[in-house]
Amino acid sequence: MEKHLHILSFDVPYPVNYGGACDVFYKLEALHNLGVKIHFHCFSYGRGEQPVLNQYCTSVNYYQRRMGHKGFSATLPYIVSSRINEALFRNLLRDDHPILMEGVHCTYLLNDARFRNRRCFVRLHNVEHHYYRELFRNSSALIRKAYYWNESRLLQSYEQQIASKAFFWGVKEADTEVYRREFGCRNITELPLFIPHWKLECQEGMGSYCFYHGDLNVDANEKAAIWLLEKVFSELEIPLVLAGKNPSKKLIERAHANNYTCLVANPSEKEMQDMIAKAHIHLVPSYIHTGMKVKLLNALFNGRHCVVNQATIEGTGLEAACHMAETAGDFRELIAQLYHQPFLVKEVTLRKELLLNRFNNESNALRLINRIWGNDR
Repeated sequence: MEKHLHILSFDVPYPVNYGGACDVFYKLEALHNLGVKIHFHCFSYGRGEQPVLNQYCTSVNYYQRRMGHKGFSATLPYIVSSRINEALFRNLLRDDHPILMEGVHCTYLLNDARFRNRRCFVRLHNVEHHYYRELFRNSSALIRKAYYWNESRLLQSYEQQIASKAFFWGVKEADTEVYRREFGCRNITELPLFIPHWKLECQEGMGSYCFYHGDLNVDANEKAAIWLLEKVFSELEIPLVLAGKNPSKKLIERAHANNYTCLVANPSEKEMQDMIAKAHIHLVPSYIHTGMKVKLLNALFNGRHCVVNQATIEGTGLEAACHMAETAGDFRELIAQLYHQPFLVKEVTLRKELLLNRFNNESNALRLINRIWGNDR
């Protein structure tokens, strides 16, 4: 019997240039390869229609997200209210196929009586009220801070409301435990991120520089980059390369103010992967505790030494593959030590043991299929 599945996505997941898009896109590919007929529905707000999605989906539907004041609600989180779309609901009601919602963003139908008897599943990309609370704490712009605070408040209530209305998959065990503890959710388990076709190609020996990468337009990422420049590398004569999307003028100026640091803005995917492979130390400090960082997985699969803080590594199960530091002094001390320390074959072996079975798109897609169609063991 054919397996048909509706997948609702908060965004168009191509190009695959950030973590959420990565998980959605490679999930589509893995499910398609296992014979699932995917009816894909995504919200478009700037990325446009992407023909590549037709390779993996039986049908693809795009819906305009209601941006700005048109999408705001006094009682619902903006990430949810801006994606309420009756045309989407009518399309879903044409059949009785199960529905997988990517992110809390796409879950409004759980409150709609028309879907009360549908098999509904939610992929959590973060514990969203925690995520927005940490964005609030790490933003310096007053308007953004007010938005993040209000969104976190509304999300906490909303996530509590939907926690018993579907089956949930978290990206790491720490996130699933939050749902169990805070919301009494029992229908939840961890499902690792779906990732690109990385083969664990980290090279032994010595690299050339320290490396930090990410979407530099995100407040928390810019804050981490500036912290590295001002608090860590201001006292080190060791090269640091920063790379990522849309850096601010302020960050570019600060990166080029030090003789040992530089910034590469908007590199291509090939350029980014080349920089990751040539680096000796990957720096992955974070201010956001929730979710799984794709940039950490990229560094572990394709790079050498990784230095992280608790917020990055908490609840991931990947602690043994990383070097831990918290303060600027801790980071400086570890960097000075590791910069002259070759990356060894035993560290490659450890990463194989930690990563290859867990982040296997085919086996994780099988787990998803077994749960949706009643064969989960």
